[in-house]
Amino acid sequence: MKTNITLNEVSLGGQFTFPDTSLTVQRMGYGAMQLAGPGVWGPPKDPESAVAVLREAVAAGVNHIDTADFYGPHITNQIIRQALHPYPAGLVIVTKLGAIRPPDGSWQPAGSSKDLTAGVQDNRRNLGLDVLDIVNYRAMGAIHGPAEGSIAEQVKVLADLKRQGLIRHIGLSNVTAAQVAEAQAITDIVCVQNNYNLANRSDDALIDHLAQQGIAYVPFFPLGGFTPLQSSTLSAVAERLGARPMQVALAWLLHRSPNILLIPGTSSVVHLRENLVAAQLTLSPETLAELDRIAAASEAAKH
Repeated sequence: MKTNITLNEVSLGGQFTFPDTSLTVQRMGYGAMQLAGPGVWGPPKDPESAVAVLREAVAAGVNHIDTADFYGPHITNQIIRQALHPYPAGLVIVTKLGAIRPPDGSWQPAGSSKDLTAGVQDNRRNLGLDVLDIVNYRAMGAIHGPAEGSIAEQVKVLADLKRQGLIRHIGLSNVTAAQVAEAQAITDIVCVQNNYNLANRSDDALIDHLAQQGIAYVPFFPLGGFTPLQSSTLSAVAERLGARPMQVALAWLLHRSPNILLIPGTSSVVHLRENLVAAQLTLSPETLAELDRIAAASEAAKH
């Protein structure tokens, strides 16, 4: 695999159209969380670099940016606006609601009608948008992932905001299969964003179910998040392919199912380019089978 590839040569994993929408995106997108300061709090140490990363991503063909106004808070959306507004045609900005950041920097649930409505207005103002393309309701859930419980009240609020013309489409984040079904009984759902990667595959059945419906699945922490993926198998495959382990982990996700969209985040232009090149990696069936065994080994290690 050549690593000196220019970005305009990069194929970004093919395209995906969100169901019953006119929104078509490249499958390799960009997650903006890391543009804020340490702990996703306050401004970045180098605001110019943050702007440069966003502009580089869009110049490379990325047209799906994931964000939230509680990143910073407000900081990430303000940087996106500074870097990219007026937004190029076809750019899809997906944001999320359901959390708030008090002055102590903690993450607190914000699921009341008042909170969700205020969150939409904050996103509109800081992004400089009259209408938000896609808004995900993020259920705060448990520490290690989603927790069962009704989200009907929150989804109804978003459905009402959609009727008001403030939101075009609705998605979900950090949810269970039962919560997805509950939400779909209320309104159309175009995407689900959950924690999923090579080592954490608890959503395998949900991904396949959503794929049958043409609904996007967007893994957050695709590279393991705060505990980056560590695997001798992953490292060996990467060495064999002449790639970096994290590139292989991203490529595996693109191979996993055609409804998977990636939003790896970074505050580095160099790292951004490495992520985008990952979409070019072709993994053989034998290599995919080898990588699939990482999840089984990870589960065995927990017990």
